[in-house]
Amino acid sequence: MYAVIETGGKQYRVELGTELEVELLDAEPGQEIKLERVLLVADGEKTVVGQPVVKDAAVDARVVRQDRGEKLISFKYRPKARRRVKKGHRQELTVIEITDVRLGARSAAARAKEAKAQAAAERERVEKAAGRQAAEDAALAAKLKARAKRAAAPSEKPAAKAAPKAAPKAAGKAAPKAATPEKAPEAEKAPEAEGEAPAKRTKKEE
Repeated sequence: MYAVIETGGKQYRVELGTELEVELLDAEPGQEIKLERVLLVADGEKTVVGQPVVKDAAVDARVVRQDRGEKLISFKYRPKARRRVKKGHRQELTVIEITDVRLGARSAAARAKEAKAQAAAERERVEKAAGRQAAEDAALAAKLKARAKRAAAPSEKPAAKAAPKAAPKAAGKAAPKAATPEKAPEAEKAPEAEGEAPAKRTKKEE
């Protein structure tokens, strides 16, 4: 929504938030003023042209500061008369900021305020949804971590049980070396050999 206003003999195209320099106005910085000479108002596809001004239309503005324009040089020269006049001029200006453009019951400031409130509500909704999603992701990560720990715990227990079984095998292998079962039959045969020798001697003696 924008409008065309007239002030100081000049026309300006303005909309909400526009800051512009106009001819000097009798107002103090920070003061709210109303510009009633509105020549045109456009609201979307609807455009109202004044004859010469638009009825029920107004533009509100706030005075930002009083300023002066750039220096302009005015030089007059008349040949063969030895007449030269040089003057400098700085125009007094007022810097204003447009705060509202109204046409009947419609207001640009009200629309902007409503849009801002909707944007804030949408942003808050998105932030809450993101917080809930982050909490759910954290809970899921904790569950997966606990499940991984439980899955890794049984694989460690058999390794601990296998270590004691290896020790008896080593001890069993070392024990037969001290008393070998193969030598036992030889020991049994020895008494027989000792017993046979005396038997033969007794026969010779007879």
